[in-house]
Amino acid sequence: VQLEESGGGLVQAGGSLSLSCVASGRIFKLFGMGWFRQAPGKEREFVAAIDWSGEDRSYADSVKGRLTISRDNSKDTVSLQMNKLKPEDTAVYYCAAGRYSIAAVTTAGYAYWGQGTQVTVSS
Repeated sequence: VQLEESGGGLVQAGGSLSLSCVASGRIFKLFGMGWFRQAPGKEREFVAAIDWSGEDRSYADSVKGRLTISRDNSKDTVSLQMNKLKPEDTAVYYCAAGRYSIAAVTTAGYAYWGQGTQVTVSS
């Protein structure tokens, strides 16, 4: 399984970015997908997850109301729309493919990881 992220970059506080992740190597629509992030000196943390159907979504409290996860099973793609970005959102963002069909909220629920894409929010 391969996951390829795109869409990271530099943005000012209050701005928006959209991340995308294209998956290949297995039947995408059967599994949950997630986004995690890791800032320098910190552990990787959960950001958002979506189940196989796209109907069940979970978010970290710190991003609720600002970030939106979605998926397009016809294109094997999961996206993360990020609005009202804050400097504390600065991190490397990782796409992850789940072990199961649910929207898992811990790293243990994921079997495959992308290489990550840098998001930097300036104040």
